[in-house]
Amino acid sequence: MQIESIRQRLRQLGALPVHEQRVLRDWLQVRPHEQGRRRPNDFLPKALREALPEIDAGLRGLVRLISSHPTDDGSARLLLALGDGQTVESVLLPRDGVCVSSQVGCAVGCQFCMTGRSGLIRQVTSGEILAQVALARSMRTVKKVVFMGMGEPAHNLDNVLEAIELLGTEGNIGHKNLVFSTVGDPRVFERLPLGEVKPALALSLHTSKPALRATLLPRAPRMTPAELVALGEQYARQTHYPVQYQWTLLEGINDGEDELDGIVDLLKGKYAVLNMIPYNTIPDLQFRRPSMERARAIARTLHLRGVLTKLRDSAGQEVDGGCGQLRARASSLQGRTIPVRPAE
Repeated sequence: MQIESIRQRLRQLGALPVHEQRVLRDWLQVRPHEQGRRRPNDFLPKALREALPEIDAGLRGLVRLISSHPTDDGSARLLLALGDGQTVESVLLPRDGVCVSSQVGCAVGCQFCMTGRSGLIRQVTSGEILAQVALARSMRTVKKVVFMGMGEPAHNLDNVLEAIELLGTEGNIGHKNLVFSTVGDPRVFERLPLGEVKPALALSLHTSKPALRATLLPRAPRMTPAELVALGEQYARQTHYPVQYQWTLLEGINDGEDELDGIVDLLKGKYAVLNMIPYNTIPDLQFRRPSMERARAIARTLHLRGVLTKLRDSAGQEVDGGCGQLRARASSLQGRTIPVRPAE
């Protein structure tokens, strides 16, 4: 369901813009409709009041929790069902964040990613994106939303930007706490600066070598790492907060001294943060996760050489829950019941 279709339904019931805002705000902030209502212009039309239980049930039904997989770091991977039976993953993150999916599957085909192996199945609607946030907020506090789950947000740009716009207004999420993650697409750099809500930007870099990047991300736009960083720097200066560059650390592939030199050449002096994420191992793929000792040494070296580097961990490693793995395992069950465990 698109947000516009939700708005049209509310208008059919006599809602004015202020009434639309109230219903959508209550949904996204997971609060009762009657909470704190004292202003006369907030009074809902009778037809809308009577339809609220049905509307609320419809919004809650956009996504359904199938299973929750909590981990020791305070995160929890969620497997969610959409209305047509397709599944996506969300992640409850430590420090009040949630990572949401923007597509069922993905067309980019990153060689180290489970999601891309299924190809693109369908787009996730703006309503389904927002429903992931509302569900997360029903489970714990959410102050940050990152679009780093299943899918490439740039390939579902209209729905993602519509969701971001509403999260940054009615959802009460700070604009820099909305993080748009992409492998890089010219349309992103054209459209993100035009919105009322300008999210933070995370760019998947993974290597400083153009040829290796084309191999690792075979269907990403043909932009060199240097071109990507130049566009990222321009957006960072426009929005006044740094671009996050994502680097999935692959043992023996992009963890060598030559890559460290390349990172320094690309990012030193830029308005940037490098998020270095040791690979979340998938058993039947060739890629391997380097030791944490090696990862820490790389991050320390880069920091000393003038690149702000944060060593991250891929949530779900201990439950084999790298992005797409829960969905793949659930699909292999072919209709068997999947137990639901509450998130911690």
